This record gives sequence, C-alpha cells and structure tokens, in this order.
Amino acid sequence: MAEPARQVLSSDELEPVDPFAVERAYRLERAKRRARVERRRASRLAGLRFFVALLVLLALSVFLSVTVWHQVQRLFGL
Repeated sequence: MAEPARQVLSSDELEPVDPFAVERAYRLERAKRRARVERRRASRLAGLRFFVALLVLLALSVFLSVTVWHQVQRLFGL
C-alpha cells in the first residue's frame, strides 16, 4: 500500500534551533560525571570511616575489659 508523500517544510516553517543546546548538553554530562565521581569518593570515605569507628570501638572495649579485669583482681585478690 502506498504511503502519503512527505511534506517538505520551508525554512520559515522549521523549528528554531537552540544555539546553546550543545553547550547545555555538555554541561549536563560534565555535571553527571562529577556527581558520579563524588558519589564514588563519598562511598570510599564512608567505608573508611566505618572501619576507623569499628577499630576505635574495639580498642575501647579491649581497654575497658583489661581495666575491669585488673580491678576485679585487685578487689578479690586473685
């Protein structure tokens, strides 16, 4: 079955082209890339903070355990 012929629009009827569209698209892609890098960096730093906090809590619990053990030995003469 035949298709209707396409109509060719004259230059007056064409949609106006945004001259800054390409620059905006580049800026958007750069912002996306920057956000992706920042998310990756924040994720790495969050992992580091977690392990540092875990290490501090572990050291604190060992310190308290040793202190309590010495106090129990001193009080009860073990």
